[in-house]
Amino acid sequence: MATELLCMSPGCLFTHKVSTLQSARRPHHGIVTSTTSSRTSQLVIRSSTRQSSGLTADRQTANYQPSSWSYDFLQSLEATYHVETYEEKVEKLEKEVRLMINEENASFVASLELIDEIQRLGLGYRFEEDIRKALDRISSLEGFNSGIEKSLHASALSFRLLRQHGFNNVTQDIFKNFKDHNGSFKESLFKDVKGVLSLYEASHLAFPGEDLLDEARKFTRKHLNDLIRSGNLSKDVAEEISHALEIPLHQRMQRLEARRYIEAYDKRSDANRILLEFAKWDFNMVQSTLKNDLKDLSRWWKDMGLTNKLSFARDRLMESFFWAVGMAFEPQYSNLHKELTKVVAFITVIDDVYDVYGTVEELELFTDAVERWDVKAVQNLPDYMRICFLALYNTVNDLVYDTLKEHGVYILPYLTKAWADMCKAFLQEKKWTQNKETPSFEEYLENGWMSSSGGLLLVNAYLLMIQNITNQGLESLENYHDLLRWPSVIFRLVNDLATSTAELERGETNNSISRIMSDRGLSEEYARQDIRNLIEETWTKMNKDATSDDSPFAKPFVETAINLARIAQCQYQHGDGHGNPDAGSKNRVLSLIIYPIQ
Repeated sequence: MATELLCMSPGCLFTHKVSTLQSARRPHHGIVTSTTSSRTSQLVIRSSTRQSSGLTADRQTANYQPSSWSYDFLQSLEATYHVETYEEKVEKLEKEVRLMINEENASFVASLELIDEIQRLGLGYRFEEDIRKALDRISSLEGFNSGIEKSLHASALSFRLLRQHGFNNVTQDIFKNFKDHNGSFKESLFKDVKGVLSLYEASHLAFPGEDLLDEARKFTRKHLNDLIRSGNLSKDVAEEISHALEIPLHQRMQRLEARRYIEAYDKRSDANRILLEFAKWDFNMVQSTLKNDLKDLSRWWKDMGLTNKLSFARDRLMESFFWAVGMAFEPQYSNLHKELTKVVAFITVIDDVYDVYGTVEELELFTDAVERWDVKAVQNLPDYMRICFLALYNTVNDLVYDTLKEHGVYILPYLTKAWADMCKAFLQEKKWTQNKETPSFEEYLENGWMSSSGGLLLVNAYLLMIQNITNQGLESLENYHDLLRWPSVIFRLVNDLATSTAELERGETNNSISRIMSDRGLSEEYARQDIRNLIEETWTKMNKDATSDDSPFAKPFVETAINLARIAQCQYQHGDGHGNPDAGSKNRVLSLIIYPIQ
């Protein structure tokens, strides 16, 4: 039986045939969870198995859906938009756009809108230095402050762009002029749809304690929802508002958003055709690079053979690659997203070892082996764990060797500590389940942000960005600086929002929803709202740390950390797009990696 996958993005007309897949049992840990729509979708087979270690275990296996992306399909991908082939054309377009950014005679509103469009079309990474200089110039123009005071749209757009690029002198006071003598936002703003939408987007760049921006977020969300319900908007405007209300721009996976915006921008009569043409070429060329990277990875994964040897584990190479691209898509980070793909693929398998197949006694041995990082430890492991540990051991050591050989940096202690910390968090959750223990919400989250795997991913990301490594950064990395913690907290919470209903139906009680329900005596509905509020609060903390002048991390890593939270929200927005991919999650892969823009 087959079903059609339709691209959800406006203007995207492609379809793709895939096999209808069965639901999967949902393990608990972060990046590798899979949700089920009902308890009848769970198929667990128990069998008593004696391993070579002498341990007898009551095993669980699950009917995980197979990978939707075969090796032959991945190897057949054609990367038709080679950078070398179109280098001259791209250089010409890039020069024209650079001249636009540096145009000194343009009004500050026009300049701000140009920068916003460049970024939303996915071209911002090409012009980071130009954009920074332009914002510095625009904000110092005579009449800038008085000009934005008269326009809600200009105020909100300038606030969002300046704060996004680290201009810490911009504050929420910029919006005081739009409030009446009673301290409420003026009623006249209700007619300014463009301004209200801009204020809504800007409010998500708030820092902790910025009450005016909290008020702005609530005010604009209510007003925009009222506008949608009124039915008085054009179709395009209604779609844009609905899209923003689902997830604001600041929290969206940037490259996927670029594809959507290019297709929407193509329909606009006022579109800058040079920008549009450049955005299409850039998207397709980056996509071609990603295809080549994916083909390399599919050969590596096939040679690894883990999913053939460990039949209980899921095969999620494509989904792992999508996750890694969400963290760092840029062509100059090709090695980064390739190595992160390997990390995610291993996390997926190891999660199944802990959550599905292993006993507590075996998992204690495996955790000890990872912590000691001693190949002799495999003697104490059952056969299925031996191949898993050795595959991980060899892959990590190969990365360490290559990094030492090419850059003279020895990263093994940081990597092994991060792997061990995640495994210990996995083990703690297994013990809670085995012993039928119910931790408090605070205890659960303190362990849960680590078991999400976010910390491990960001440790790898930092160490792979060799040119940005500093002693201060390494120390902050080892101690899990808040820029590693906050994205991981968001990761854990959005995961639980997507998967907790099925867990509650099965009687599983260790997730953030059930812990809040128990600790605070709340219904599931109110507990979910508490989690959403906590996610918003965590975003404000991350916003603050990301723009701190004394951050131990360079901007590329800071952006990668924010991108971890973004890809988590993307993958768990409508269920579990990693562990149990549905039509929507497959369409995201198709639009980002497989199908070029025509």
